[in-house]
Amino acid sequence: MSNRLLYLVSILIWGSTWFAIEFQLGSVAPEVSIVYRYVIAATLLFAWCLARGLKLRYGWPDHLRFAAMGLLMFGLNYVFAYRAQVHITSALSAITFSTMLWMNIINTRIFFGTRAGWRVLLGAALGVAGIVVLFGPQVGELALDDKILLGCLLAAGGALSASFGNMVSQSAQHRGLPVVQSNAWGMLYGAVLTGGFAYAGGHPLAFDWSPSYIISLLYLAVFGSVVAFWAYLTLLGRIGAHKAGYVTVMFPVVALVLSALFEGLVIDASVVIGATLVIAGNLFVLAKT
Repeated sequence: MSNRLLYLVSILIWGSTWFAIEFQLGSVAPEVSIVYRYVIAATLLFAWCLARGLKLRYGWPDHLRFAAMGLLMFGLNYVFAYRAQVHITSALSAITFSTMLWMNIINTRIFFGTRAGWRVLLGAALGVAGIVVLFGPQVGELALDDKILLGCLLAAGGALSASFGNMVSQSAQHRGLPVVQSNAWGMLYGAVLTGGFAYAGGHPLAFDWSPSYIISLLYLAVFGSVVAFWAYLTLLGRIGAHKAGYVTVMFPVVALVLSALFEGLVIDASVVIGATLVIAGNLFVLAKT
């Protein structure tokens, strides 16, 4: 699959998961919903590996990497993200999470010595500017209180955790570890570790049998986890986290399109200008990939 197609799959799926997460927030604690999500995803991936006869036995150094991926990318990342959306809107959460692009640029420089070219830096600047223009009117209506501040800090913590998880994945791929098996083990570790967080926090293993919860859970597990992470991490291994991270700037645009189609969002000047800036930044970041 080409890099552009991998990129498109990641954007389209993750752009819709922000909407799906809203149906997960209710009677079931976010940590417990994350456990369900990654138990389902890990089960599907292990079944796929067994059916295809793929290698599943690895030494403990590799399992340490899988556990780190599980903790950072499939555990803390989503604990912070789900909890953030309890306190703030998905728009503000998306803005804060888009800072992962800059975190990836900095972290790839620190851990791998990768210098971001002028195209990546300019594209990143345009993308973040576009996100601010897109969501500026909504954010301007919010009062900066302790609840909003807490939500932003949680979203930033999720972005930072995900960025470090990206570094672990890139390192694992440099060692020749395959994406599918790495994700299977990583998601299993993520489910177990998040289950530990849920137990420590006193959250009961409850379940919501409503159709909206079940359908959104399956969508997040199958598409938001199995398919999107395979596409994104494969892309990351090919072009580096500093470029692949631009996905976090693009998927809020998809969320806006869905909102316009299903929630009656009005397409005004801020939407047009913001989307144009994000797309222009996308062209710079992905040039010659």
